[in-house]
Amino acid sequence: MSVHSPALGSVGILGTGSYLPERIVPNETIAARVGVTPAWIERKTGIRERRYAAPHEAASDLAAEAALRALEDSGTDPEDLAWIVVATSTPDHTQPATAALVQHRLGAHRSAAFDVNAVCSGFAVALHTGARLLAAPEADGRRRPVLVVGTDVYSRIVDPADRRTAPLFGDGAGAVVLGPVRERYGLLGTGLRTDGSLHGLIGVGAGGSRKPAALKTVARGEHYFAMRGRDVRDFVVRELPGAVEETLRAFGVGPGEVAHFVPHQANGEMLRSLAGSLGLTRATVHLPVEFHGNTGAASIPLALDHAVRGEGGPADGDLVLLAGFGGGMSVGTALVRWGG
Repeated sequence: MSVHSPALGSVGILGTGSYLPERIVPNETIAARVGVTPAWIERKTGIRERRYAAPHEAASDLAAEAALRALEDSGTDPEDLAWIVVATSTPDHTQPATAALVQHRLGAHRSAAFDVNAVCSGFAVALHTGARLLAAPEADGRRRPVLVVGTDVYSRIVDPADRRTAPLFGDGAGAVVLGPVRERYGLLGTGLRTDGSLHGLIGVGAGGSRKPAALKTVARGEHYFAMRGRDVRDFVVRELPGAVEETLRAFGVGPGEVAHFVPHQANGEMLRSLAGSLGLTRATVHLPVEFHGNTGAASIPLALDHAVRGEGGPADGDLVLLAGFGGGMSVGTALVRWGG
């Protein structure tokens, strides 16, 4: 794992925001499509419902709504942003970057904007990238805020009849605004790992330069998201505990010191079974997955915003651990001293 800490001053989360589409899709709807019962879905995944984007909504629309809420929460004017980093694996278009559309929607005309794609680890990668950008002052010495967004619309790429994926995924977006904070507060560091030899466990087979979209690829369903669920679960069970341990050890933090754990909302049942092996004995584990399902790169900032705005969220000085895992295969962690 590549473990890093921001340089040249402390970088923290100044505000959070999230957005879920209005349409609620309950387990009953999914169960009828895939030939299982609603109770089976909840027992296997911990999910009761998910949200689907409206026909006119794409990843940038969800991202912009979440971003506006994070900007408001932090008291940041879009014109003050230096960078916009959007994590997504379901962009509006193959090009231009979804971040450019978000920038235009926000009126953040003085910012530079780009996308990152590390699938469900994308937000951890985008957070690391945003923090490194903010840590380096501009030519005039200023450190302007950075907007980091995770957004995905998986309802457009999941086969509605596939019992392995259709029950799991929904649509949403989450965002944070990064800015300077007091010393010893903010993002203490990040840990990122990729094992490209396992890239075949998760993916969309057609639509890229390797296999361009064509009538035959659509007929074979190769434009749909595919996942080897058992192998993915094995990867997470094998890799996540070590990644968490390595990140905490790198920054001199014991597992019992973590107050809040915000994981990628992949599967509530799997995450609950994993909690004991992580050693986070005193941490509140935030799992709003039952209300929105797996929203890809959006799931960590969605869960973080849910925690911040609800009861029992992080207080000043609390240690918050974020952890993502997904296609590639990849794992990403971030350790935050809340407040500042």
